[in-house]
Amino acid sequence: MKSSTKDGLEGNIHEVKGTVKEELGKLAGDRDLKAEGKAEKNAGKVQQQIGHAKENIAKLKQKLADIKSA
Repeated sequence: MKSSTKDGLEGNIHEVKGTVKEELGKLAGDRDLKAEGKAEKNAGKVQQQIGHAKENIAKLKQKLADIKSA
């Protein structure tokens, strides 16, 4: 599995887990759990963006290699 794909999937998992924790924190009135969930959700979003950036860099490298060989 490509690194960018792995980052995207792991980010998505963290985002979902964070959302669940955040909602459980809201329901239970647990501010710490809610904050932990929100932080994990945001970390997941960042990890997804890192995956997208890696993918875009790989595409740019391939385009540069194509230009050099032309």
